[in-house]
Amino acid sequence: MFDFVRQHNRLFQFVLMLLILPSFAFVGMQSYTSMMGGTNTAVATVDGRKITQGEWDQAHKEQTNRVRQQSPNVDPKLLDSPRAKYQALEGLVSERVLEAAAASQHFTPSEQRITEIFWRDPQFEFLRNPDGTVNQTVLAAQGMSPGMLKQRLAKQLALQQVTQGVETSAFGGAAASKIAFDALLQQREIQVQRFDPQEFAAKLSPTDAELEAFYKDPANAAQFQLPEQAQIQYVVLDLEALKKDVSFTEDNLRSYYAENANRYGVPEERRASHILIKAERNDPKDVRDKAKAKATELLAQVRKAPGSFAEVAKQNSQDEGSAKSGGDLDFFSRGAMVKEFDAAVYAMKQGEISDLVETDFGFHIIQLTAVRGGDKKPFEAVRAEVEAEVRKQLAQRRYAEAAEQFGNLVYEQSDSLQPVADKLKLQVQTATVLKQPAAGASGPLASAKLLDAVFGADALRNKRNTEAVETAPSQLVSARVVQHLPARVLPFAEVQAKVRDAWIRKAAQAQARKVGQDRLAALKAGNAAEGLSAAKVISRAAPQDLTRKALEAVLSADATKLPAWVGVETEDGGYLVARINALQARDEKVIDAQRAGQQFSAVWSRAEGAAFMNALKSHYKASIKVPAPAASEAAGG
Repeated sequence: MFDFVRQHNRLFQFVLMLLILPSFAFVGMQSYTSMMGGTNTAVATVDGRKITQGEWDQAHKEQTNRVRQQSPNVDPKLLDSPRAKYQALEGLVSERVLEAAAASQHFTPSEQRITEIFWRDPQFEFLRNPDGTVNQTVLAAQGMSPGMLKQRLAKQLALQQVTQGVETSAFGGAAASKIAFDALLQQREIQVQRFDPQEFAAKLSPTDAELEAFYKDPANAAQFQLPEQAQIQYVVLDLEALKKDVSFTEDNLRSYYAENANRYGVPEERRASHILIKAERNDPKDVRDKAKAKATELLAQVRKAPGSFAEVAKQNSQDEGSAKSGGDLDFFSRGAMVKEFDAAVYAMKQGEISDLVETDFGFHIIQLTAVRGGDKKPFEAVRAEVEAEVRKQLAQRRYAEAAEQFGNLVYEQSDSLQPVADKLKLQVQTATVLKQPAAGASGPLASAKLLDAVFGADALRNKRNTEAVETAPSQLVSARVVQHLPARVLPFAEVQAKVRDAWIRKAAQAQARKVGQDRLAALKAGNAAEGLSAAKVISRAAPQDLTRKALEAVLSADATKLPAWVGVETEDGGYLVARINALQARDEKVIDAQRAGQQFSAVWSRAEGAAFMNALKSHYKASIKVPAPAASEAAGG
């Protein structure tokens, strides 16, 4: 049952946050368009310095790119929604507040700390070559120089220092943890009775007059209409299109392979065992001397009898994680360990035992037990991969210039897409698009920005090219409307069967709710409880066959006096009646006290961090001048 906690970690965090923090409501206000007065317009201020519209646009673009990289299939409409844009501005304001606080408190990470983070943090592994050098080619492809990377790391570490002390010192407490998890995972014994619309549907037989009245009701018109659509021509400029037109020689490919040979092989990994005698660098001298003497004694012992290394480690190593396995650390790549340990391991020969290696953890004795990888593939074996990478990089270099040409041509020769297609060797494609893309749609034609442009007044009325619209990172699209088909309600004769199904569905749902509500009233009045199911115990960890909506209704009902009764409309339009017979404490098997305390402390830590951030925003007079999106806008409506 621990799996439930692991699989629903976000649910726990969300619910616990609700228990800790007061809820907030978003106020509906005007749209952003009235605020746009140019890229230099101030949309927020922090510590007396403005954040401009241009900076906000850039922050939103970077946020969108990050989300797309992590979730390529994300709905583009969500990324371009007013709420997503506003979140980008909130994030930018928070970053500026942290920058002001870091500068005020003179937080400047040391060179050693920056270097250590780069070589140890897994997120930078793609920038490290197997031989321990920085991969300049990959770094350049990210648009950074070593100096820029260093500055970014320094900034990141400085900003972390501002809130780290508060977040790492927060402590939720066992009592508060117990209250929160008891409330979250309380169990209730219930009996239910369901009223399914399908049971009523079979008995319904509408007349032609009822169907025509239902069809003519404006409230139902949307069910029987063809959506607005347009037949379009469009061209796409992206890296894939540019890759086809780049040129290079065989010598170019071989030169690239030679410069990046480390990328076309298996990274070297080493396996080592160690014996650790703990001693922190700030321990008193006598403590460190004693630890070093102990380590020196063990070093002499294993050098005298190398075959005893594992046994000596089991008996003496103070690294609890590896001692029981004879000090074995398994295989690891360069940079995975602390700097001193890593340097020693990669300077050793297989089977060799090191001198004492001192790190922040203490004194290590290391035995290198195996080496694997490090082999490089010949050029012929990776030629296709090299060519693909060269094409990609040449296309990336060409993109900025091509994008400018693309934008100019679709605007200057707005009556046709053929000139831009001819100039940049693109293909004019055709498609039929809806004003609202289908759920789950992907690709450039699913872009809300592009569809807004296609169905804009100028494109529909004058049949002009749309402006160049960025539909994804390094992707521009322009479209031209060939034929516009407004939304229209289909004739009754064409949709009569669909009308009948909709009428029956709506009427059956209404009957199911009415009978269910009458049954609930009768049960509350003390009538016999025949028809209720056998008793079962439900909780958020074990919802049985209840849907989320029904489960929350049952668990949130007032149960101070039992039995208690609950009625809830189900997702399919039916009705469910539940009788709450008894309350039970949470199942201790779902999450033990220690794990619950850890999770609660983590959420409490984030809550303290959020409160501290709010205090910093107040101190540095952070102010957002753009109104928050209304509820309908926040949902992407």
